[in-house]
Amino acid sequence: MLLAVPAPAANETPMYWRREFQGAPDRVRVVRTFAAQLLDGFPALDDVLLVLDELAVNAIRHTRSGDEGGRFTVDISKDIAGVIVYVTDQGGPKEPCLRNVAELAEGGRGLLTVDALCATWSWFGTPTSRTVRATFPRTDP
Repeated sequence: MLLAVPAPAANETPMYWRREFQGAPDRVRVVRTFAAQLLDGFPALDDVLLVLDELAVNAIRHTRSGDEGGRFTVDISKDIAGVIVYVTDQGGPKEPCLRNVAELAEGGRGLLTVDALCATWSWFGTPTSRTVRATFPRTDP
């Protein structure tokens, strides 16, 4: 059995964007605006924006990116297959991990939200720089 794989349309050139942000809570809104303008029309845009929101908040709250003068970087890659977002922070004492729902109180739901909304997520890095990656396959016909 042969499977047909659609060829990319002429306007589906792979795109890649990167922007650095100050590690301040008011920058999270700017991250969402940045992504929303670039990915307008992407079927899972709302999910991408919520995941970027969670990852930016985590970078500010749980890493040195939230310290005075701290920064974090957002990378967005879009092609015929979908969207991949990356948030790179300045590292911190703990590794990103999913928490057990029974352990949650007021906080700690960020990565559970990420896990629920994207197809896959992962992280890599060191105590001084860490990147969290989330993928969103294109699902429209």
